[in-house]
Amino acid sequence: MKKRPIQERLPEYTRDLVATYGTDEPLAHHLDERRRLPSPDGTVELLGKIFEVLYPGYYGSHHLTRENVGYHVGALLDDIADQLDEGAYLAIRSECAEEEPCAHCSQFADRVVEAFIASLPDTRRLLLLDLQAAYDGDPAARTFDEILLAYPGLEAITVYRIAHRLHELEVPLLPRIMTEWAHRKTGIDIHPGARIGESFFIDHGTGVVIGETSVIGASVKIYQGVTLGALSFPKDERGRLIRGHKRHPTIEDDVVIYAGATILGGTTVIGRGSVIGGNTWVTHSVPSASRVVSTPQEQRTQSGG
Repeated sequence: MKKRPIQERLPEYTRDLVATYGTDEPLAHHLDERRRLPSPDGTVELLGKIFEVLYPGYYGSHHLTRENVGYHVGALLDDIADQLDEGAYLAIRSECAEEEPCAHCSQFADRVVEAFIASLPDTRRLLLLDLQAAYDGDPAARTFDEILLAYPGLEAITVYRIAHRLHELEVPLLPRIMTEWAHRKTGIDIHPGARIGESFFIDHGTGVVIGETSVIGASVKIYQGVTLGALSFPKDERGRLIRGHKRHPTIEDDVVIYAGATILGGTTVIGRGSVIGGNTWVTHSVPSASRVVSTPQEQRTQSGG
């Protein structure tokens, strides 16, 4: 093995780096062996198994029939239960002050596992509506198979609906790991706390951002580069960000938002049936059936009445 000049100084460099870890409050390190964190790789593996039960025959085993699918799904659900139980337990333990073992965290994980698995039929129902919306909304879509296997929008929405259910069950950390993995993979950033109705379609998708407190109604279609963001970040008297209030817009049913549009603010409401044109900047509410368009000279709202 080649001997490098740096090797003589590696102990010094190691000592200097470890010194930055500190000994008091943890900051950008996790050195408490009593409180392991959920594994990002394990969480992605868990997602893969959930995809398999939501879309049998498309992910994982491709040798399923109506005769063997029940056995296969039953075995997968058993694996999902085990992995989710461990991940949920570790996630809640990371925020728990009790010493090991913690009966509260264990019971919490048990409740999460059962509630999540019991909700999978409803999650699949929502996703089938999203799939239909993609087919109905994109003339380039030739088959449902093509959408399931090749559309990043549906993949990101699937991860969101899984993560949102865990968010509703008050599981920390895991939902963000899931949606940020989807963000890296698809370019679509949907916070698991957002509330999104049925028949949701993201066309193309790259650069879409949907913030934590966004509320999206049914049958909404958005294109690439759309941002549903915050207009400002209020701070308390000590200059710290105030968390937990609504910062992102509400999009009512049957709205279409074209590429590059930016809609900001927690009190901004886009009325039902409206169309938001490409490259527009919206920071105020618009009534139902409006058209918001942008020209090189001006942006104007045309009332739908």
